[in-house]
Amino acid sequence: MSLAGKHALVTGGGTGIGLAIARDLAAQGCAVTITGRRQQVLDAVSGQGIFGMAMDVRDEADVVATIAAAVAARGPIQICVANAGIAEGRAVHKTDLEFWRNMMATNLDGAFLTIRESLTSMRQAEWGRVIAVSSIAGLRGLQGAACYSASKHGLIGLIRALSEDYLGKPITFNALCPAYVDTPIVTRNTTSIAERAGVSEDKAKAMMVSANRHNRLIAPQEVSAAALWLVSPGSESVNGQAIEIAGGQM
Repeated sequence: MSLAGKHALVTGGGTGIGLAIARDLAAQGCAVTITGRRQQVLDAVSGQGIFGMAMDVRDEADVVATIAAAVAARGPIQICVANAGIAEGRAVHKTDLEFWRNMMATNLDGAFLTIRESLTSMRQAEWGRVIAVSSIAGLRGLQGAACYSASKHGLIGLIRALSEDYLGKPITFNALCPAYVDTPIVTRNTTSIAERAGVSEDKAKAMMVSANRHNRLIAPQEVSAAALWLVSPGSESVNGQAIEIAGGQM
């Protein structure tokens, strides 16, 4: 398999799932633009086909300008991985509108803006692959995380609607829905869950591990492998899907 000459955009590409996908795409010959809010994090992992550009997915003007600059530098975007997101649980009766809006602005508005701007390139190139990194929380309610679950459900709805809009055209839209992945987000959530549940951090981590059907955290590379499949030859008929990566049926 070779993706040589294609330009890929991966939001939230400086760490975790996004970085794993970026590295695998670069290894297959893509020029990969990774974005995130902290340029120093992006600079630390750039090189060998990966180019870091600071971008806040919540800011429409920033998204428009940054993606335009990436296209000017590396050509039309043909692979878009809308991965940037935040994960935090909070009971509804403790959720204020600021928390709700920040979650939606990052997880849903950010994906919408990223995909919208990338589609301009794909329509011109007459080929494209769009992947949104959702979550098992996008397929079922996640206890104690109604806001997060709603944002990830919305992301899957966006992907499914776009797949219908472009049905029969050489642009596909799919969502990846991993369970708990061994990333910095899980590390941060270990502390948060421990505090909310009044348990030790070891117990909090064990709760996340046991929520995965195969009783282990998923490696970021397992999610990346699914992303590579979706952009490779032979996946043309996979469209509008929400693919679970969870170690078993959820």
